[in-house]
Amino acid sequence: MDPPPGDLTDAGPATGVVRGGRAPAAPHHPSRLPHRADKPGRLPAARDYRAAVTGPAQRPILFLDVDGPLIPFGAPSHRSRRTPVPAPAAPGGPGNPLLERLDPAAGPRLAALGCDLVWATTWMDEANEAVAPRIGLPRLPVVRWPDTFAGHGPQGLHWKTPHLVEWAGRRPFVWIDDEIGALDRLWVDAQHRAPALLHRVDPARGLTDEDFTALAAWLGAGAL
Repeated sequence: MDPPPGDLTDAGPATGVVRGGRAPAAPHHPSRLPHRADKPGRLPAARDYRAAVTGPAQRPILFLDVDGPLIPFGAPSHRSRRTPVPAPAAPGGPGNPLLERLDPAAGPRLAALGCDLVWATTWMDEANEAVAPRIGLPRLPVVRWPDTFAGHGPQGLHWKTPHLVEWAGRRPFVWIDDEIGALDRLWVDAQHRAPALLHRVDPARGLTDEDFTALAAWLGAGAL
């Protein structure tokens, strides 16, 4: 079971947590998108737990998913994007063929974008153990998902979206994922107080030269 919602980052030693576990429930809220996230009853203020990310106050955060962006797998178009995908029995083990799909050049290219990199994946700590060393990244902070997202958005919103907005606080951010949709962009536009780029990656291809060009262009276009 994941830690309680107040414990949301981990830049320290891995705890051996692997992907999977209980999937967050998909909330149903037929009403319009709410106002910006500064209302009572939400998760703790982002400034209380984003200290694990270092750098200038306005340096953007880059939330990074693993399956799809870093491990391309050619998923069919009907693959569900609403709940985490269970992990293999030993995702970081030497016999996991998925790790062979990692591009060693991806890590340096991501680091060169000038963002504070943060894992936003159901691999959680396993991303630091199994993925980061293979693509040339150091240990990164890890977003820890609450057990449930009840009350955190309308039906159809990705279960990660409200939590990443809370995590970022007032800082600009980029989110790289293969499951981003139109409603996620609308939610971020309504809720987030700084520039944000939600960049969807084709899971059949993973991060490509075109993706890196688009990311660099947005980061360098004065949006921040």
